Amino acid sequence: MKDALSPVSRSRRRRTTGFTAGAVAVAALSAAFVTAPSPPFPPSAAPSAPGPSSEPSPPSGPSAPRSVEPDAKASESPWIRPAGAPPTVFAHRGASSAAPENTLVADEVARRGGAKWIENDVQPSKDGVPYVLHDATVDRTTDGTGAVRSLTSAELDALDAGSWFAPAYAGARVPTLAAQLADLRERGGNLLLEIKGRHSRAEVARIVREVGEQAITRRVFVQSFDVPSLRYAHELAPELPLGLLRDTLDPDPVAVAKELGLAAYNVSHVALARRPEVVGALHAAGVAVNVWTVDTPARWKAMDDLGVDGIITNRPAELGGWTAGRSAG
Repeated sequence: MKDALSPVSRSRRRRTTGFTAGAVAVAALSAAFVTAPSPPFPPSAAPSAPGPSSEPSPPSGPSAPRSVEPDAKASESPWIRPAGAPPTVFAHRGASSAAPENTLVADEVARRGGAKWIENDVQPSKDGVPYVLHDATVDRTTDGTGAVRSLTSAELDALDAGSWFAPAYAGARVPTLAAQLADLRERGGNLLLEIKGRHSRAEVARIVREVGEQAITRRVFVQSFDVPSLRYAHELAPELPLGLLRDTLDPDPVAVAKELGLAAYNVSHVALARRPEVVGALHAAGVAVNVWTVDTPARWKAMDDLGVDGIITNRPAELGGWTAGRSAG
């Protein structure tokens, strides 16, 4: 999805106020978690699928938790949260506020922070191997340069994907999709996988095949801004749930969802705030609504009050604690 974080050049380390201590505390995981696996999480009993950088002020006045009462279609969907349940927490590119994004250590930090869903991006190398990386180039998040699609798998494997974030993460690698899926299968959790940018049918087929080879299809949710990629995924693996990413709302989101056979409509929280009635309309059609990328308690509350089913965040541990506290209250 679109970058919700300001790009950080390799010439200066990222300094996120309030998270520096957390980053240092979990940095040791980059070496330790491979040899000291944590118990795997079971798949979520009631999962859901799904972020721009500016977060507007919450709308004035009270917010209704749902714009309409859920009907039978909503209650039949496993992706729409039951009444009284908190929204699903999706760790954006792993725990990207505390570890280098789209790396296995970021995924592990997210798991240890309580996130059962991890959101990551996939795109192919020059020789067709799917890699987990957000940007079209490797410049921002590795010690290399060049477009992902112009680099071979051997060249991508040699890159350092951790030093840009903090010295403690030096040596973290850009994972292949196969490595991420194997890590997920062995260590637990679920994956919200964004097919990044335009893909050919053959490229989508490679992604689908690798998911199938790990035998974790039921723990993967596919999303994309690219409609043809979603169509290819549905043709090749109709059992995979699909989410359409949008930074602006379609004139008729329900019609689009029905046409594409979506399980979820995953939209910018800013766009959704302008037309909150869309949540009820999509729920009535049996389609979940997930928002990206939301990092402050004020906006978590605003989206929770609208009845969204999942929230993608760079701060998964904090959002998990916030939802637990709100439920307890």
